Amino acid sequence: MTDGNDNRRSIYWICVLALFCAALANAVRAGAAGAVKTALLDPIDAQHSGELIGLVLGNSFLGFAISLLVISPLLDRIGAKKVILFAATCFLVGPVLVLLAGNVQPTSTVLLLNIAMILWGCGWGAAEASINPVIATLFPDDKTGKLNALHAWWPAGLIVGGLLSVLFFSTLALPWQTLIALCIVPAVVLAIWAVRHDFPQTESAAAGVPFTEMMAEPFKRPSFWVFFAIMFLTASSELAPGAWVDVTLTNTVGMPGILVLVYVSAIMFVMRHFAGALSHRFSDMGLLLICTIPAAVGLYLLSIANSPITAVLAATVWAFGVCFMWPTMLAAVARRYPRSGPWGIGLVGFAGALAIYFVLPKLGAIYDHAKLEKAGGEDAFAALQPGSDALQRVLAYAAEQSFQTIAIIPVVLFFIFGAVRLIERRSNKD
Repeated sequence: MTDGNDNRRSIYWICVLALFCAALANAVRAGAAGAVKTALLDPIDAQHSGELIGLVLGNSFLGFAISLLVISPLLDRIGAKKVILFAATCFLVGPVLVLLAGNVQPTSTVLLLNIAMILWGCGWGAAEASINPVIATLFPDDKTGKLNALHAWWPAGLIVGGLLSVLFFSTLALPWQTLIALCIVPAVVLAIWAVRHDFPQTESAAAGVPFTEMMAEPFKRPSFWVFFAIMFLTASSELAPGAWVDVTLTNTVGMPGILVLVYVSAIMFVMRHFAGALSHRFSDMGLLLICTIPAAVGLYLLSIANSPITAVLAATVWAFGVCFMWPTMLAAVARRYPRSGPWGIGLVGFAGALAIYFVLPKLGAIYDHAKLEKAGGEDAFAALQPGSDALQRVLAYAAEQSFQTIAIIPVVLFFIFGAVRLIERRSNKD
């Protein structure tokens, strides 16, 4: 065991690894989505496989939402260390079940994939439920900066997972199972590392806030639920498109869609280290308000991207829009509602996860409807030859419709963030 500054440094990097595991898993799921869809879901229902893969991917966010909601209020009673170890277990069991899904009867494939994704997502939720309150506790005077620095390792995990996806599939031509299995390695490292250290109490527990008061805090302050609703929308602007790029863009821009996610993640990794200074300059609400403009423009440009150059341009704009959204929202809630502790942070994270659970299948349904509409019906779509120009036009139209639908969300957020910022500034003057 270690103590003092050494232990704090170790705890920080354990939190980084936990988030990295979750991000790596997300990138691997996105990178393997097309291959899993082709290998396991197209043989079951090719005409609706887009909706099926959207539902499967969305269930990882359901697991995230469930574990985040259940664990957050109980974090101080369970202990952050046990929660991290639970997360590591889920990061191990989830990919194992995905691997087994390819070896069962077709009638059981979708069920096993959904169970696997829920458990895999539970690891992500358990990690978020513990690491965000722990970091807010370790760095009470720089919540926005440190939470953004922590969450810079989310795009780092996406970069590693995305590059591995390209290496395994495009360069080495390895089966998708090898990529899924690779996620088990950092999960084992996380468990071994976490078991050797002590974790601190959260900020609310250290302040002596009773459990009942922590639970009641969001309900005693109705303004909290404004942030809950905002998080529902901000997550839809960032995480849903990130999980959708491989399914949609690979067939329309002439490059693996996962590379777009890798490029976006590289921008986010760098930019999140500047969040602390930017939030001091513009305030957290001002920073979020500014972000909505490039987020909306970038999503629209992604919808009409038809080449690697246009895809990279669109991704650049989108990345500058969404890079600060998730961690800055967490910091905003931690700063405004400190007595809600891990429960408050967990609730807004739950809102974000729940949004993706609903949004991804909806994107899949929009995509499937658009491709069948463009093709002229189910029979006409089934008659299209793989790799044909006609099929490319159909899929490009479907991608355009799905991205343009979600591009509306940052526009709505622009007005919401603007209203919140105006109200808070007037209240501070009073």
